[in-house]
Amino acid sequence: MVASRGEFSSRLGFIMAAAGSAVGLGNIWGFPTQAASNGGAAFLLVYLVLAFTLAYPVLMAELIIGRHAHANAVRALRLISPNALMRRVGTGTGIIGFIVASFILSFYAIVAGWMIAHCLGALATLLKFGALSQWLTEFSLTRNLGFMLLFMALTVGIISEGVQQGIERWSSRLMPTLLVSLILLVIYVLTLDGAMAGLKVYLLPDFERALAPGLIIKALGAAFFSLSLGVGTMLIYGSYISDRENLPVLGGLVTLVDVCIAVIAGFLVLPAMYVALHNGVEIFAASGELLSEDTLIFTVLPALFETMGLAGVIVSVVFFFLMSIAALTSSISMLEVPVAYTIEEHGVSRKAAVVVIGGLIAVASTVILLNFDTLFGLVVAATTRYSEPLLGFMFCIYVGWVWHRNKILKELRKGSPDVEHTLFWKIWPWYVRLVCPLIILVIFAQPLLG
Repeated sequence: MVASRGEFSSRLGFIMAAAGSAVGLGNIWGFPTQAASNGGAAFLLVYLVLAFTLAYPVLMAELIIGRHAHANAVRALRLISPNALMRRVGTGTGIIGFIVASFILSFYAIVAGWMIAHCLGALATLLKFGALSQWLTEFSLTRNLGFMLLFMALTVGIISEGVQQGIERWSSRLMPTLLVSLILLVIYVLTLDGAMAGLKVYLLPDFERALAPGLIIKALGAAFFSLSLGVGTMLIYGSYISDRENLPVLGGLVTLVDVCIAVIAGFLVLPAMYVALHNGVEIFAASGELLSEDTLIFTVLPALFETMGLAGVIVSVVFFFLMSIAALTSSISMLEVPVAYTIEEHGVSRKAAVVVIGGLIAVASTVILLNFDTLFGLVVAATTRYSEPLLGFMFCIYVGWVWHRNKILKELRKGSPDVEHTLFWKIWPWYVRLVCPLIILVIFAQPLLG
């Protein structure tokens, strides 16, 4: 069964694919700008703690369910359910998961299209095509629609090739490129005037602020969302892991890579913001608060690049190329969630499933673009702020309360015969049973309660 549905060929291949799924636009621009708005180093400190105390245990829940079933989320949750009622709940949870993943991709494709357009816009500036550059960097329906479709075509092309030749092959190419580009940009930006001010904000914590309830809640959300948990992407990737692999080690490596890239991105974005401020570009609103994330990325940073002359144009090309790669490594995992379900539950060929589902998501993106002011923010909030935490809660309930503990241990022993004697097994079962659901409910309740 495993061979027929595909499997990652190596540990490195899985780590690159899973880290690519986790590392997206949220890591490169979401996390750094959240850190800048919430105490800098204080936010970073809390985030680092919570990434391993919350995100890692939930990630392990998805990976263990996925590898045990070697199937999509719907079938996997049905398989570990002890009775008809829980099978129905599991089916509903899996279906909602792939619907949410599809809607996330519908707005993600729009934002990723902006990244590609800005990258090409910087190239056009470099080649002295001023009119083309202006069109590529200005908000318009034609531009947004065209580049959304281009991004979806790239995502569909990769997913249609399957697990090894599509997901693993391209993740193994894109992730090293992303990391090298990010490090080179960090090194360059840190040499600029004003960068040290941003670095101090990022690295010198205000410990009193680190204990503020509001900051802790925001850091909880950032840690949870940074690993793309809740919609079944990691469950699907877990289903493609060999039974020989040590799951706790794999999950730890993925978490480590994801957190490291988010932290490195902070070394780029925060210093760059203060370089912009040094160069006369405003980064604070009249109220004294930091400008919103989209304003920072699409207004402040391009304005900074303009003040840097030719070097700024080159940096702009590399920066938005980096953002485009981050978006693509995440989008392929999102599309794989509904594709895997369609292939396994309805017997559709991979290429047909990818084209049809990719087309439907592109239609949803088009509807959002045609009603941008009404729908864009609504879809973002409904999927990332509300749906993902609740779905993550359900995965914790299934692993902590529904699936028998001895069966979980048996699954883990496949790749780690002595796992029951490790610190992981002494802590994780009760932690994912009690602590994680409670924390996720807190994350979910916070935006509802304002």
